[in-house]
Amino acid sequence: MPLERLIDVLEQLREAHEQLITLGNQKKEALISNKVDQLILVMNQESKMSRHIEQLDERRLQAAYEFLQERGIKSKLNLNITELSRLVFDVEDKQRLLQIQKKLADTLVELKKLNELNQQLIQQALSYIDFSIESMSYYAESEAVYQRPADKSTSTVRAGLFDTRA
Repeated sequence: MPLERLIDVLEQLREAHEQLITLGNQKKEALISNKVDQLILVMNQESKMSRHIEQLDERRLQAAYEFLQERGIKSKLNLNITELSRLVFDVEDKQRLLQIQKKLADTLVELKKLNELNQQLIQQALSYIDFSIESMSYYAESEAVYQRPADKSTSTVRAGLFDTRA
């Protein structure tokens, strides 16, 4: 039955997004603990999972189209789950469809929050790296290279954080 297939695909989509949440939490921990190798591994797994979700979404569209055809609608309408539920007349099936829609929506909201947090962590890490590079390149090049104390000229101006001439 096309409705069963649609509900099954929606459940698979929810599970795949749950796995993305797990990967997102692993990414958060890798960002916080500055484990670059683990971060790269998690990001590769996220890419694979994203491709899997794209395939599941194609299956969802196909299942929705088959459901519409079963109901006598021949056009390829792009209806959302709420609109599709209006075409389900069995109360139990309608409830299952709306329940999986709510679970999937809740999962997507949680995933969005986690992605925003990870984006902020990445931005903070990049800002820190930029600050570190700027602070290291702040000093004059003559001070960055070792010189014997006897070779240093006494008129060398030190570009430090505090102006000692004040």
